[in-house]
Amino acid sequence: MRKVTVVGAGNVGATVANVLAHKDLVKEVVLLDIKGDMAKGKALDSWQQAPIDYYSTTLTGTDDYKKTKNSDIVVITAGIPRKPGMSRDDLISTNAKIVATVTKSILKYSKDPIIIVVSNPLDVMTYAAYKVSGLKPNRVFGMAGILDTARYRAFLATALNVSPKDIQAVLMGGHGDTMVPLPRYTTVAGIPVTEMIERDALKAIVERTKKGGGELVGLMGTSAWYAPGAAAAQMVEAIVRDENRIFPCCARLSGEYGLKNMFLGVPVKLGKDGIQEVLELKLNKSETRLLHKSADHVKDVMKTFDKMKVV
Repeated sequence: MRKVTVVGAGNVGATVANVLAHKDLVKEVVLLDIKGDMAKGKALDSWQQAPIDYYSTTLTGTDDYKKTKNSDIVVITAGIPRKPGMSRDDLISTNAKIVATVTKSILKYSKDPIIIVVSNPLDVMTYAAYKVSGLKPNRVFGMAGILDTARYRAFLATALNVSPKDIQAVLMGGHGDTMVPLPRYTTVAGIPVTEMIERDALKAIVERTKKGGGELVGLMGTSAWYAPGAAAAQMVEAIVRDENRIFPCCARLSGEYGLKNMFLGVPVKLGKDGIQEVLELKLNKSETRLLHKSADHVKDVMKTFDKMKVV
């Protein structure tokens, strides 16, 4: 793979492009935005960083989709950010139209790319990109679980005073307040987290994780970008290097966990063809109930999207 396009040169998109350049994974990263000069400026700024941080990946800023030709992977971050007091569902109409337009424009110049959606509301925007693209479901998926899991692990690292490197966790469900962290699958250097922290403290961390995005919006007045950008870049890296990394991603389900024809956060294996496999964990009754509750919420938002007839 030689080329990655990032659509949307806002905070998240620019971070994705910059992190990818530092990883030196591909020959070129294209940063595209309707504000062409902003995209060109941020790409140029990152390229001027190359001699300092020692990477060779070139960065191209543009508002012209022709320059995205033959992209192997496309990361879609375009859309309006969430404002204080605004739910993710409020974003549906505007961002669905943006994601649909972006997807159609990309496919004019790239035959069979892998598409990673970051735009919110994430689960439904991934569904929109899938419907518009006509690509196989293993090639269209969303970035959510890696970010949510990172927040969960970061909060645990602080509470336990340990390195976040040693914390492994699984998180499922929709991207938002209905996400389903799974303490039973959370470990610290292989030790079950339940042996290292009190139940009430762990419950508080789970609740904070669910509202992690809203906490940052409240503090900054806009959505986060460093962690989301790095999370999307990590997904690209797993694909380019064909690493078969296991990550929680927003993927299309075809019967797994008793759910069909919808996009939801589940653990998957990521490699050169995108989603190589959807992993089906043996959830207990409580976990299954929470997952299906989250799925019901996502289905409601999908119905709202379908009624808009954007695609």
